[in-house]
Amino acid sequence: MTSLDHLLLLSALTVVVMLAIGNRQAVGWIATLLYSAQGMALLLMSDLGYGTAAAVQSGLSVQVLGHQLHWRFDALSWFFALITIGAALLSSWFSAGEWAQAYRRHGGSLRLFHTALALNVLSMLVLLASGDLLSLFIGWELVSWASFLIMSLGSSTATRYAMRYLTYAFAGAMAVLGGLALVYSMVGSFQFQALKTAAPSMDSSSLWLLFLLFAAGFGVKMALLPFHLWQAKAYAETPGPGAAFLGAISSRMGLFAIAIVLVQLIGIARLVEMPIPFSFLSARDLLAWIAVFTIILPTFTALRQHDARRLLAWHGIGQGGYMLLGMLIADDLGSAGGLMHVFNHATYQAMLFMTVIAVIHRTGTSDLNQLGGLVARMPLSFVAMLIGIIGLAGLPPMNGFVSKWLVYRSLILDGSPLLFLGAVIGTLGTILSVYKLIHNTFLGQLRLEHENVEEAPLSMILPMMILSAVVFITGYFPGLVLDWVATAQAAMGLPALAHHLGGVASDKGGLDMIWIVSILLAGFAIGTLVFFSGNRHKRVHQLDNYAGGHFLTAETRYQYSDNFYPGLMHLIGPWYRKSFRWLERGFVSTVDTVSMAMQGLYRQAHPSLYLLVVVVSALSWVVIQ
Repeated sequence: MTSLDHLLLLSALTVVVMLAIGNRQAVGWIATLLYSAQGMALLLMSDLGYGTAAAVQSGLSVQVLGHQLHWRFDALSWFFALITIGAALLSSWFSAGEWAQAYRRHGGSLRLFHTALALNVLSMLVLLASGDLLSLFIGWELVSWASFLIMSLGSSTATRYAMRYLTYAFAGAMAVLGGLALVYSMVGSFQFQALKTAAPSMDSSSLWLLFLLFAAGFGVKMALLPFHLWQAKAYAETPGPGAAFLGAISSRMGLFAIAIVLVQLIGIARLVEMPIPFSFLSARDLLAWIAVFTIILPTFTALRQHDARRLLAWHGIGQGGYMLLGMLIADDLGSAGGLMHVFNHATYQAMLFMTVIAVIHRTGTSDLNQLGGLVARMPLSFVAMLIGIIGLAGLPPMNGFVSKWLVYRSLILDGSPLLFLGAVIGTLGTILSVYKLIHNTFLGQLRLEHENVEEAPLSMILPMMILSAVVFITGYFPGLVLDWVATAQAAMGLPALAHHLGGVASDKGGLDMIWIVSILLAGFAIGTLVFFSGNRHKRVHQLDNYAGGHFLTAETRYQYSDNFYPGLMHLIGPWYRKSFRWLERGFVSTVDTVSMAMQGLYRQAHPSLYLLVVVVSALSWVVIQ
């Protein structure tokens, strides 16, 4: 057995253990230990993470209809697996204490929750270990069903949104299956190398059909426009730390599949050679513009949200656009920025979700119009959110700045000013909405009903503090992550980024975060010294304050959280209602209709018969082809 087999067996063992002991109070701590063991098993493949693009093969080999399936881990798989296991470890840790007690009191099943989380990790590892297109499809389907399971554990509302996701997932799976059948009919094999060898000589029409099928199928999981409407509500309604895990890594499985099939096997150069008739755009340009609109529209939709969880979930969609955009540029800077942003976003997105869940745990609400002033009651949670929103906004000194800078710089060097402008507009919307998040949650006047609120328990605080440290340290020393990124680039056949501990030293434009962050810290230190040395400050109670010539008491609220950004909403509201919202509602209505039809189908007396007929028909069609 190889080290990859050990990792997969340990992940499968975690599922079994969660099923066996899931209802015990200590299940969260046991899950945390098991994910730690998986992390250690992953680190034993250290060559994949530090300096070599060679793959570790699995000893497992399965034959399906005469086709040999196999699994392997290369540096790209290792990189995504590191994020997956890390997100699961911290999510299970977060859920191990008071959250688990509250979840059980409200009727939740810890057995189902931790089993669903473990199944998600196992299915993602199987997908990441794919050694051919058929095993990729099997892993893809396992991830879809595992995601559906954890999404549906919440209320009836969560189940409804999970069913909507399932409709999208089925449609995407059929597109991917159609792409596999087309590959087999043209190449006669499901092996990666066979497609890579044949792609340069494929005719344009066949390649366009392959591109559309795979881009649509994988784009559903990644929530690219126009296949994005399932994600925000489904992730927001997922129970507690499950939302943090899904927001961190789940939809990035779509990016992984795009990186394998479109970037590594078909190749960006081949996509550039595929012009769109009657335009100056290529297939790569089409996907790049989809990425840009995926950045902009969901980001400004997030600005309109009054629920903190939905605000973050919409941002998860938008941030995926930066990752895809960097990958499509495919030079050393762009692909490094796209890959690094997967890691960076996972760290601060998981932390932000955890912060919001901690606020819900203490106050009972995530409605931004019903919060405010919690900084004095939950100071550590405030610090975690502050660090997280700086990372999400892409500002120094946090790690989100580095990956976005790499993407911006690559767009400039690629001669794509309009794509660059679109990415910057998305960042502007991000800054506005994350300020709304922290202002309405922690700043301003404290509500009287929250006067006795306490800080989140230690079981919640520690994972948030660990992620806060990761966000800051990898922003201060980005070379720590760029080591892994460069190895993943080499595994994909892309130029690896030359870097150092502080960032990038290049004639194309350098970045040294050690200098930048050190100067920022020195400035903050000087400002703090000046503030406290003057001895003119006075601490006052939140409900006994003074501003703008008026005394502020409990009767005078200094927290304008309701209808935040009314002026901006007045400007963009008519456009939103008359165009984007109209299209959105039409698309949602269509998907809901299909979802209801599918629910009726699967709730018949013999649903397994329908599933058997579909699978046999699909396999028969593949064999005949």
